[in-house]
Amino acid sequence: MPHFYPNAQTARFPIYTGRALQQYCCMLDRTDFEPVFFAPFVSSVMPVEPAWIDLNGHMNMAYYHVLFDRGVDEMYTLAGFGWDYLKERNHSFFTAEVHLRYLRELKDGDPVRVTFQLLEYDSKRLHFFQQLFHAREGWVAATCENLSLHIDMSVRKVAPFPADVVKRLCDIRKSHERLPRPEAVGKRIAMPQKA
Repeated sequence: MPHFYPNAQTARFPIYTGRALQQYCCMLDRTDFEPVFFAPFVSSVMPVEPAWIDLNGHMNMAYYHVLFDRGVDEMYTLAGFGWDYLKERNHSFFTAEVHLRYLRELKDGDPVRVTFQLLEYDSKRLHFFQQLFHAREGWVAATCENLSLHIDMSVRKVAPFPADVVKRLCDIRKSHERLPRPEAVGKRIAMPQKA
């Protein structure tokens, strides 16, 4: 059982002794923690880079994809199927379909974050939705809906997820199913109909 510093002016940090100290130290040595999947996943802050600004004085459309892809990389790494998964198990993900909506301009140096919401998955595919937020002001600059395929890189063909990946996807989905389905999911490109 931890003891606490008695001085009210001192922060209440626990002091572990005996068996509790042993358990606490063993916990700190562990590297096999299960990840916690927030709903939605939120990436680290990323800046709009100067080289991404086009002749119109805003971030070129191609770099929205770059930022969304970096957000996916962070999520995949947390979930255990990022770069290490490719190196160790020779499986990866290919994008099959993307629908990106540009909602507001981003300028040089703007800080952004990408969210990731897993909508659905089956034995070989992921369907997810992302939003690109201005990290300081909170508005949405773009949204991106994706369908990704799980690939066996040795034959470069679609392959079923292994059991451990299915478990992680189930954990992510359980966390994300509490989120409302984004209104932009499934939108198609079309000219507005005249009344």
